[in-house]
Amino acid sequence: MELRLLNKENQSANVVVSDALFNKDYNEGLVHQLVTSYLSNARLGTRAQKGRSDIAKSTKKPWRQKGTGRARAGMASSPLWRGGGKIFPNSPAENFKKKINKKMYKIGMCIILSQLIRDERLLVIDEFSVATHKTKELIDKLKKNELSKVLIVTHELDDNLYLSSRNIPDVWITEPSYVDPVSLLKFDKTLVTLQGIKKFEEILS
Repeated sequence: MELRLLNKENQSANVVVSDALFNKDYNEGLVHQLVTSYLSNARLGTRAQKGRSDIAKSTKKPWRQKGTGRARAGMASSPLWRGGGKIFPNSPAENFKKKINKKMYKIGMCIILSQLIRDERLLVIDEFSVATHKTKELIDKLKKNELSKVLIVTHELDDNLYLSSRNIPDVWITEPSYVDPVSLLKFDKTLVTLQGIKKFEEILS
């Protein structure tokens, strides 16, 4: 298939890309599995709750068993009491990992890229660079191309691009090997250099 290629002067040409990688039918189930596994694997599992044995309260029986007219109580750390421990506390060592094999991951990434092309959210440019590390220069360049919330995928990330993009919240510049499915779906536009497209073909083939 052919994609529209823009150069520095916004003049367009066509570039031939692989049908097997960039023209796949949409598979909602696989994309959902890819995204959920990525988000689950990113969880650190650092939250924890206290059980009744972890609560710093006396273990003495609050009052005698019978004769007071009140409900029976064994200790103040009971889960039924305010300030007591949780019945089934969350553990910080809980594992949230969801495995997805490499073949499924590659096919899922190809499906997402193919859908971005169909939705006209993926743009191919000859090259993308800035002369200095000033943020203003990058902002002016993005405004010129009518881009705001954009993921820029370049073959090699140079220092000027990296430094100039750090203070822009809705712009992320990365290399093809670091692109993830959530970022592809999150940004309004994805701008890929020609060498980046070729790198995608090497990684996903």
